[in-house]
Amino acid sequence: MGCAQTGTGKTAAFALPILQHLAAARRRAEPHRPRVLVLAPTRELAAQIRDSFRSYGRFLEFKTTAIFGGVSQQPQVQDLSRRVDVLVATPGRLLDLMGQRLVSLEQIEFFVLDEADRMLDMGFINDIRKVIQALPKQRQTLMFSATMPPPIADLARTILVNPVTVTVTPVASTVPQVKEQVLFVDQKEKRRLLAAILKSDSQALTLVFVRTKHGADKVVRMLRDDGVTAEAIHGNKSQGARLRALENFRAGRNRVLVATDIAARGIDVEGISHVVNYDLPNEPESYVHRIGRTARAGASGNATSFCSADERPYLRDIEQLIRHRVPVGESSRYGVSVTAPPPLPEPAQQRQQQPRQFQQPQQRPQGQPQQRPLGSQGFSRYGRPRRRSFRPR
Repeated sequence: MGCAQTGTGKTAAFALPILQHLAAARRRAEPHRPRVLVLAPTRELAAQIRDSFRSYGRFLEFKTTAIFGGVSQQPQVQDLSRRVDVLVATPGRLLDLMGQRLVSLEQIEFFVLDEADRMLDMGFINDIRKVIQALPKQRQTLMFSATMPPPIADLARTILVNPVTVTVTPVASTVPQVKEQVLFVDQKEKRRLLAAILKSDSQALTLVFVRTKHGADKVVRMLRDDGVTAEAIHGNKSQGARLRALENFRAGRNRVLVATDIAARGIDVEGISHVVNYDLPNEPESYVHRIGRTARAGASGNATSFCSADERPYLRDIEQLIRHRVPVGESSRYGVSVTAPPPLPEPAQQRQQQPRQFQQPQQRPQGQPQQRPLGSQGFSRYGRPRRRSFRPR
């Protein structure tokens, strides 16, 4: 189980040793029976891992393919029928082809979960368990991620057997080369602020993150109205449209890409200099992955986050996770009015528990009958006659 900062080469950390082991074994894979299985949460990341394996093993005789939904399965089935050594897949399409008996996992030697914390959350855990049941017991299992919350780490240990944990840096830490800042702004002023930031550096390759799919399309329309060309990528887009938008962004034909968290994990686009969190994520781990799209492989980058009044609890959770306060940026140069930053949280004062005071019962005078409570005299506590229930003897 490996944890390291974004952009430090986790894909190479498992791809290169796996290729070395495959080359030493000198055994060929059979049709429909791959030797290596890598699971990824998104289609874009699966395609990127496939390309990495092909690049690292360019001079080796290993075949690598990726299977994921959103496109026709026929080309993927044809690749599996020939011979595939390394199979990179998303869980949904993999289970679909397993149900059609088009792929078998009986000869898997290496099983890799990339972005393991995302793969083991409640959205994927049932699919992951189905895949694990189809794997042979004798295998090498590897998990990699930049963030590993304690509940997910506990779940991962139920899958691994005597795991070795390798942490290059503190878990959920941000890259020092990323210059972070937060701008406190009203929700209605975010549009003007984003357009001003993008126009101030029109040559920068900027990735804008929003919280919802509808919000991504809305931001693209607003930017186009303000004279800024942008494209959106999210789960409601077809796979062809997502690939085109990502390729246009990677080639520099489009300088602004608006995305949901579908692009926050593992996507490596060289030259991204700015990341803008138009909406703060409600999961603090997503912040680490988002700003990790810049400052990769030792480069530098900028990460700007907009924070409205209702998003300040999200900011507090993020700062607790990354263990430092995000610097407050100067937004006056953009000509947009901003709200005052929240005051620093005061240390919680522990309440002193006072011992309970027990009062001694009052002594009634001799000869005076004992007064019973109201509820015991046939009346309820509100003065109404108490309803009695009779049971047959």
